[in-house]
Amino acid sequence: MPSRTFSSRIGNIPPVQDAVLEELEAAGYPEKCRFAVKLALDEAMANAVRHGNHNDPDQTVTVDWEVAEDRVTIHIEDCGCGFEPAALPDPTAEENLHRPHGRGVMLMKAYMTQVLFNEAGNRVTLMKRRDCTLPR
Repeated sequence: MPSRTFSSRIGNIPPVQDAVLEELEAAGYPEKCRFAVKLALDEAMANAVRHGNHNDPDQTVTVDWEVAEDRVTIHIEDCGCGFEPAALPDPTAEENLHRPHGRGVMLMKAYMTQVLFNEAGNRVTLMKRRDCTLPR
């Protein structure tokens, strides 16, 4: 399983994202799937850097992934104390509609087949089926 660990700087995200996307392209994943993975992976890594590690370059984010014939699974883990996903404000609530942030987890769930958080809340697992099906 390929793995990359990087310092918590937003500028370190693109090379990791590119490595995952290159492997998906080499495995013949459709462009629609690659776009969905790119979007969700960008959100997850940015959340790890900004919210998990508070942009502290001394903290790291680890991303590992497995590209299988029928699905891609990606784990993103930060060094932070985690969060409770159920406690996130509803980004579709009237009072949140005009906020410039707060839609990352919603986007991940919209574009991935499955999004899971560990109990500590500092590791997210993204899974996308090759056939590009979305959650029901």
